[in-house]
Amino acid sequence: VDKDALDSQVKDKKIQEAAEKARNEELANESKQNDKIMCMLEERQKNEIRNINKALSEFWKNFQAPETRREFDLSDPQALKKDRPARLSDNDPRCTVSGLQKFMGEDLNYDQRMKFQKEQFREWSLQQQRDWKNALADQKFADYLYDKNRIEVDRNTMEQQRKEEEKRRAVCAATKDFNRTQASEMAERKKLEKRQKNKDDMDEISNLLQGDLLSENPEQAVSSFGRHRVIPDRWKGMSPDQLMAIRYSQQQQVLEKQRLTEEERRRDAEWDRQRMQAARAQLLLERQQEQQSRECRRALDCINAELSQEQKSK
Repeated sequence: VDKDALDSQVKDKKIQEAAEKARNEELANESKQNDKIMCMLEERQKNEIRNINKALSEFWKNFQAPETRREFDLSDPQALKKDRPARLSDNDPRCTVSGLQKFMGEDLNYDQRMKFQKEQFREWSLQQQRDWKNALADQKFADYLYDKNRIEVDRNTMEQQRKEEEKRRAVCAATKDFNRTQASEMAERKKLEKRQKNKDDMDEISNLLQGDLLSENPEQAVSSFGRHRVIPDRWKGMSPDQLMAIRYSQQQQVLEKQRLTEEERRRDAEWDRQRMQAARAQLLLERQQEQQSRECRRALDCINAELSQEQKSK
């Protein structure tokens, strides 16, 4: 019984060590997966920022070139090459009052020019507003995708932690149930053994008390050939040496019974000691698992805080 119990304890300890090793490997794989996901998200964010800056540069190049500015004609290096002669004909609209060629007013095309300039300015303003709204929408969408991915990563991390906690609780519950079952089976086995031993002792005592040996029934020695003859193996007329041998045998039985009782007491004490050691080892293992879980959770909180600080700084 002790050997089976020890083998069962060794097997349970090996199973627990294998489960702990598998859990550590799973945590390491999960950490690697989270690091890979964070690297991918950072790379995606960098690409999105690079694309936004590129789009802004393209917009400035295509729609906000220096030559499209209203004051560009004041600093155009090619102004003299692009300019026409001072006078092309007598009906040249560029002739001013100071030229003394036409006296129809200082600025004959003022209304049309102002209307055209206002229309052009309005188109420029609307185009800039549309481009700015599109850039803001792209930035908001990029921020939304980043927040969504970050929330998904946090949710997966919390779900994995919850599953790990449930698995650890299930292992602890199964271990406790197994130990409780083993203890109840051992107590029931001891009870049955004790009951059977008491029954055997009572049967032995009853047989000895009711038997012909102790009752000294004289009829047992009567031979079937006549009452005047006796059966030697049943005759009670024993010698003192025979009586002494019987008493010595009884003493030996008493000593053997005491020895068996002492061995059983020692075996029970050894089993109680081993069970206490197993319970103490299980308690130490649970405390170690809780400490490792707290360290993993603390490390994950530090990583999330650093990532949040980096995101805020960016």
